[in-house]
Amino acid sequence: MIVDDQALVRAGFRMVLDAEPDLEVVAEVGDGQSALDALPGRSVDVVLMDIRMPRLDGIEATRRMMAAGTAQAPAPKVLVLTTFDLDEYVYAALRVGAAGFLLKDAGPAELLSAIRVVHTGDAVVAPGPTRRLLDRFLPVLEAEAPGGARSRLDVLTERELEVFVAVGRGLNNTEIGESLFVAEATVKTHIGRILAKLGLRDRVQMVVLAYETGLVRVGDA
Repeated sequence: MIVDDQALVRAGFRMVLDAEPDLEVVAEVGDGQSALDALPGRSVDVVLMDIRMPRLDGIEATRRMMAAGTAQAPAPKVLVLTTFDLDEYVYAALRVGAAGFLLKDAGPAELLSAIRVVHTGDAVVAPGPTRRLLDRFLPVLEAEAPGGARSRLDVLTERELEVFVAVGRGLNNTEIGESLFVAEATVKTHIGRILAKLGLRDRVQMVVLAYETGLVRVGDA
């Protein structure tokens, strides 16, 4: 589903997606409320979600989609569409359950890759853009972070904390395994346990929490 109030943007995305044999645009709407209205009765795997839209913005639409999901009828994966002057809104969307974000000027290959990645259940967390994004709204993040955010991590073992920080710094599973001298499968196991212990949805929320707690700072490598 494509959700954007600019018809030209929707048309551009549809043109790219319609050329792929394994992808189908099942709905195309101009605001968040229309997206929610269009979901019932449709099989939607991934939503391309703009943020600033009339009637209902992408943040609230994403929150409602996530809240309505069940084990029998899971919510679709949401990819937020953004430009860097709207970073604080992207942060809010990630916190309510978006699977990642795309720049509005992303090329066709990047768009298709992101859709396929989130469809498999992973999240789109590009280290470079993520760090720039966090850099832009870090003051907002620090002001809004709950005082007990750091204490949430007390449930993690020392090794899990190391993996948590590595994910926050943008490392992939292979890089984490190499840095900690463990197998990639072991890294995946640790990540699964971290997500379960902290009640997080995916790697995106791990990155956000890593910055909230101060364990990872902008510029860390």
